[in-house]
Amino acid sequence: MKLPLFLWELMGEFGRLYEQQYAVALFNKMRYDIEGGGGPQNQLLHRKVPLKNKSIFSGDLFQYLEENKKWRNRFLFIPDSYNINYYENKQAHDRGLHPKGTINCAGYRVLTSMEEYLERLNTSLPGVKAKVGSSPFLKFATQFPLILWHPYARHYYFCMVTEKEQQKWNAVFQDCVRHTNNGLPEECKVQTPAFTDAVRLFRQAHGHYGTWDMMCGTPPQILANLVMETLLPEMRDLITPKLKGKMHERQRNWMLISDAVYGLVQSQTRAQYEAVVQSCEAGRPPLETTIRTDMDQIITSKEHVSSKIKALVLPKAEKLLKVSIQPYISSILDALMEPTSRGFFEVRDLFFRELVDMSKNLLNDGNKEKLGEHMEKISMLAFHPVKMQSCYEKMESLSLEGLQQRFDVSSPSVFVQRAQILMREQMDDAVYTFEQLLHQSLEDQEAEDLCKTSQRCQDRVIKKFDYDSSTVRKKFFREALLQIFIPYMLKQLSPSCSELPRFQELIFEDFSRFILVENIFEEAVLHTVMKDIMMAVKEAAVQRRHNLYRDSIVLTNSDPNLHLLGENPPIDWAEEYGGGQEEEDGENAGDPEAQKRRRMKQVVSMIQVEDNVFVLPNESCLEVPAVDNIPEEEAEVRSDTSLSQQSEKQVPNGTKKDVNKNAIDEKPPTNGSAIKEEESTTEMSLQGTESKSVIDCAIQEIENAVQEEEHELRTQKTEESSSLKEETAAEEVRPTSNCEEGARLNPADTNKDSPSSTEEEPLDSPERKGEAVTPSDQQENHITASTHDSSQCDDSGFHSPTNEAAEEKHQAGKEECNDSETGEDTGKGESAHMDHQ
Repeated sequence: MKLPLFLWELMGEFGRLYEQQYAVALFNKMRYDIEGGGGPQNQLLHRKVPLKNKSIFSGDLFQYLEENKKWRNRFLFIPDSYNINYYENKQAHDRGLHPKGTINCAGYRVLTSMEEYLERLNTSLPGVKAKVGSSPFLKFATQFPLILWHPYARHYYFCMVTEKEQQKWNAVFQDCVRHTNNGLPEECKVQTPAFTDAVRLFRQAHGHYGTWDMMCGTPPQILANLVMETLLPEMRDLITPKLKGKMHERQRNWMLISDAVYGLVQSQTRAQYEAVVQSCEAGRPPLETTIRTDMDQIITSKEHVSSKIKALVLPKAEKLLKVSIQPYISSILDALMEPTSRGFFEVRDLFFRELVDMSKNLLNDGNKEKLGEHMEKISMLAFHPVKMQSCYEKMESLSLEGLQQRFDVSSPSVFVQRAQILMREQMDDAVYTFEQLLHQSLEDQEAEDLCKTSQRCQDRVIKKFDYDSSTVRKKFFREALLQIFIPYMLKQLSPSCSELPRFQELIFEDFSRFILVENIFEEAVLHTVMKDIMMAVKEAAVQRRHNLYRDSIVLTNSDPNLHLLGENPPIDWAEEYGGGQEEEDGENAGDPEAQKRRRMKQVVSMIQVEDNVFVLPNESCLEVPAVDNIPEEEAEVRSDTSLSQQSEKQVPNGTKKDVNKNAIDEKPPTNGSAIKEEESTTEMSLQGTESKSVIDCAIQEIENAVQEEEHELRTQKTEESSSLKEETAAEEVRPTSNCEEGARLNPADTNKDSPSSTEEEPLDSPERKGEAVTPSDQQENHITASTHDSSQCDDSGFHSPTNEAAEEKHQAGKEECNDSETGEDTGKGESAHMDHQ
């Protein structure tokens, strides 16, 4: 088998079909532009370039290298093109080096288990199958693998450290596959329809009807898949008998051969497709001139031929429709509506939850900087694969069992990925519309109205989303049903319509390039089944099933000024409302590459960046709870706070003793340095040091006042009998205790004269004079010390009511104590007096 010759024949056949369909697509496009098309107008705005200066994801994981059969740590970077670039490490990417390799995910499947991979591997090479329980040809380094499988191209093997990391990378890889599969641009109204019709006719000519799950990627990739679909059976028959060695070696060699052939085919199809497109574009001006000149004659000729073909086809088509199609329309529609509607409802709920969270944060700390931070994240919500995964998963439950054989549906993945793409577009349209409305409102209102403004914009966008969601889903249901039924009907009707080529004689030669009998035949079949499909979807909308709007509800020009906002430039929320940008600009002002990397914002943040997590080697996304989220510390803080509040409530009333004070009294006296070591925080030790210096000053002042007091006491003692020495010793202690009694009887006066008494309070014993104590402990120690000393005075018997001299000295000490108050607490006086003794 000569591959170049085979490729040349296939591409020559496709080129002829493409040239024919190109002229038909150009005529349909120009006719649509002149006549216009009905249909509801979208209420939401559409973003033209959604991922400008954005990257999707980056991080480290383990990759299996086929060259040396070893696992290596690799840094993966995914730009806005959704191609996976892998580097030696992150430093290589930051330095701007070329990647080790690039993976275009079009046509790939993301697998999460070795069992699923071996099952697909056995189907790709039917003659070589692995036995049940046999060991695979590679062993994963961890128990969390991810495999990129392709029916023709090379396979890629990755593994992660944790299950959460595997789920995140799985969502990112799935989004890469989903985006690259949707490689045909819808903006090209001529090239894209011409290409899809040419591919469909090419497959039908080779006997392949129905949906095709390899219709994914760019046109050269699709053509390569088209060639491999025809070439693969011959390759198997030719190469499989020549594969030698063990079973795993034969499977591995087959994959290498298939990848090499696929790469060669893809390079050839790219070159030939570009040549065909250039040839058609070069001949476009004369075609446009002919269409503009003879538009009416072309339309009349087409309608004449269509009437002839419908007379031949309609009886057979209606009979087939009644027997084989109509009984299944409602059941297939229900199977499509259930998961699709749940997915779109999840999109609505996700959008609503994100805006509610933003409103709550703005309510607590509402300023435009916070708004800019939140809007910077919300603006890329549609392209966040991890957050959107909950919406995409709803569509994964689509099941069309029993239809694959009857209607030749290869796989439901075609409809699943199309619905997921529509979900992402609707989410981005809703977010973009909310951005424009909010930005317009912020220009006219102040910061205090942020929450109300956001709520009003949110309500408007939700209503528009409901309407557009209904319109998009109804269109998706109609297209899906047509994709299921039309190929089946064409396959059944083609053998009985062998007379179609003779209708080509009814077409003028000048118009033969714009009117093709094959296209008219398919249009006739489509109109036959389209009426029943429209009725089924309309009935579902009338019954309000899955929140579908009726076709009679058409919102036209409901907000005429809104679409003018779609022409505004994109909003950079971080630059316009965020803070700290100027400092970053100043740091990197001389490095344009650093500025470019800084401007390249990432849609999906790393888990370490989001949660401030400590990163272990070779573990890109290992999550550890942040310090603020540890419940034990919160419990300790609450318990300490409640304990201090309880002590503050108990001590002033004098009904309960200080628990902490009693605990200290039970321990032997220690010096100040030992107690400082037992304190838990440096903050309390600083407070204790400050209170110590204040205490020393207060003690000095109190000692001076006590010396004056003792001098007056000695003057009184000379008037009495000098023979009573014991009474004289008691009289030296008595005034201080009387002073303390006076302070206890008049606490308001003491606090009134000394507002800072709790801060300058001395300790209760001479041994603890240098101890660092917090203000709350000083107040508690002061009260307990006063109670303790007063009880000692009562037990000593010094205060005798029969001793008249003692009463006189008691009164004199009372007056002296009131005169000597300088803002210090009574506990300070007691401690100072005991030190003086």
